[in-house]
Amino acid sequence: MTDTLTPIPPEHPLRGRVTPPGSKSITNRALLLAALARGTSRLSGALKSDDTRYMADALRAMGVAIEEPDATSFVVTGDGQLRAPAKPLFLGNAGTATRFLAAAAALVDGEVVVDGDAHMRKRPIMPLVTALRSLGVEAVTDTGCPPVKIVGRGALPAGRVEIDGGLSSQYVSALLMAAACGDGLIEIALTGDQIGARGYIDLTLAAMKAFGAEAEQASFSLWRVKPTGYRAADFLVEPDASAATYLWAAEILTGGAIDLGVPANAFTQPDARAYDVIAKFPHLPDSIDGSQMQDAIPTLAVLAAFNEKPVRFTGIANLRVKECDRVSALSQGLSRIRPGLGSEEGDDLIVASDPALAGQTLPASIDTHADHRIAMSFALAGLKIRGVAIEDPGCVAKTYPDYWKALSSLGVKYEEEAR
Repeated sequence: MTDTLTPIPPEHPLRGRVTPPGSKSITNRALLLAALARGTSRLSGALKSDDTRYMADALRAMGVAIEEPDATSFVVTGDGQLRAPAKPLFLGNAGTATRFLAAAAALVDGEVVVDGDAHMRKRPIMPLVTALRSLGVEAVTDTGCPPVKIVGRGALPAGRVEIDGGLSSQYVSALLMAAACGDGLIEIALTGDQIGARGYIDLTLAAMKAFGAEAEQASFSLWRVKPTGYRAADFLVEPDASAATYLWAAEILTGGAIDLGVPANAFTQPDARAYDVIAKFPHLPDSIDGSQMQDAIPTLAVLAAFNEKPVRFTGIANLRVKECDRVSALSQGLSRIRPGLGSEEGDDLIVASDPALAGQTLPASIDTHADHRIAMSFALAGLKIRGVAIEDPGCVAKTYPDYWKALSSLGVKYEEEAR
């Protein structure tokens, strides 16, 4: 097992073609909706990673037939009903799977326990639990985080439910998808006007529509979902925009040309808006609001280390409740490269940019906190600085198992240290 992986800065621009994996966010939505549909759905271009395997295995445990004919396809066959699993659903540190299945468990006639690893057990889920309770669903958590016990009655009760989406849009998406299998019309209303990464709600609504649901956005903070259920469909998953950000950054850092096979403006995922920011390097804005492209912030923060002037990242408080506290992890990692390179002010991250870092040898061991995005983003620093060692590089399997191979295909070499 490789303990650390240290990229060797390439002496040439990175050029070539790399196809990013399928979108994790869309794959897990499509898997759940196909499982709730009657008939057989074929998902192509899908992501096969730790997060999507947790989702697929959980759905299998709830009585759904899922086949995997090739590396990017799922064939999902269901009868429109999920069953109570024989044991708790273990979902690792997969936030989408955990939140989505906690709401979907209300559609089961029986008890479901949704659980995860030690990291997932620190990630909040109380806003979703509170919303389910308000609809009359029995939902119990002792800590405000997983594990969560849900006792379903075969359908989500009709009515109006209010949800606090300030911490995560996943709570709203979870309710929206379950609501199409309700006893009647369900209204979902935000308790305030704050919602993390709102663009993911659009992904959810588009996926629901593809599987036959009818959901109307009545206002900025109100959705109405009809009890249509879902019908089977063939569904194409677009490439992962969050994964694409690493390749866009690698291209501009090395002056290369990396063909992703899809133009940036073809992505529908929120993180694709990072492309326009990356294109401004080395003249990134003084301040970058990360609220609507949260998973792209690690990429942008490491890129900012080489910018012409310092960069402040705002609107990123939600990053503290991701796979790890990413604000802290980024600050610490940057400052391991050079003391003071990263710092925190409240929930803001300040990067003390210095183009002269490029070409230096600055031995630094980066604690990834088992977070795939910390590992992949700090690999970018290793394209310009010699000695940046990525701890636990295998954690990229969560969303991009072939990440290191992808960089290698472009000519990046590594020094490896094994246990």
